[in-house]
Amino acid sequence: MAAYLDFEDKIKKIEEDIIIAKTKADEHAVEILEKKLEKEVEKTFKNLSDYQKLQLARHPDRPYAMDYINEILTDAYEIHGDRHYVDDSAIVCYLGFIGEQKVMVIGEQKGRGTKDKLHRNFGMPSPEGYRKALRAAKMAEKFQIPILMLVDTPGAYPGIGAEERNQSEAIATNLFEFADLTTPTVSVVIGEGGSGGALAISVADKLAMMRYSVYAVISPEGCSAILWNDPSKVETAANALRITAENLKDLKLIDDVVNEPLIGAHRQKEEAIRALKEYFLTSLEELKQLTPAQRYQKKYEKIMALGSFQE
Repeated sequence: MAAYLDFEDKIKKIEEDIIIAKTKADEHAVEILEKKLEKEVEKTFKNLSDYQKLQLARHPDRPYAMDYINEILTDAYEIHGDRHYVDDSAIVCYLGFIGEQKVMVIGEQKGRGTKDKLHRNFGMPSPEGYRKALRAAKMAEKFQIPILMLVDTPGAYPGIGAEERNQSEAIATNLFEFADLTTPTVSVVIGEGGSGGALAISVADKLAMMRYSVYAVISPEGCSAILWNDPSKVETAANALRITAENLKDLKLIDDVVNEPLIGAHRQKEEAIRALKEYFLTSLEELKQLTPAQRYQKKYEKIMALGSFQE
């Protein structure tokens, strides 16, 4: 059963009326209701606040990394383990084909249902997850296979065990090594990009965000707790942090915004998956027009420009 957010109540009512009309085989009513639904979707989703976009990024029906991988990747072969500790299921690595293009896909997977969420640690990777991602990336670089990274995590796992196994070092190493990769790389924030947990697989030739994804140095909940010690300030924090795709594109912190369906990827998954696939293949063609040295230089210039400002 579909889950609806508070601001989707009117859409929910119209969709329920459409189901009833279809049950009665009332085609005229269905036609009228579908036009009404189209207008309501446009009215609702063209005026979303940053906090509402955060809710969409966390929507339980939103496609996760494995939903994209299962749909766009053929002849998929999973890469397991970091060869140091264990296989972290919060990060998945697959070698396969997108169309005719051989590709390595690295993604953060949150999991669905209680057992799967626990198995995936709610999409919060430990050091071994980031080391597995780096191992897969280095393997792809060796054979000059392009890399697609799918970012979707509330943040790196903050547990004692993760700290004992050098969580910060694993993230820092990934930042350094991914910046130095010579194979074409594209990273897309598909849901929630939280702090260093997202950064660890975000350094790429092209960094994009889905229309309703978010990307932030801290969660709005964490921000409101630190600044105001007041959980009711979450919406204020979400608006102040400028975490949406449009904001970050304006700040030149990302390269592109992937136009998922206006009603959201959680309602039209096939269209969202197709949009991401097309973006990756288009971006890859652009990157292939450049020599490795030119790609390297552009990535260097982009990284060095981060945080620049004018008074």
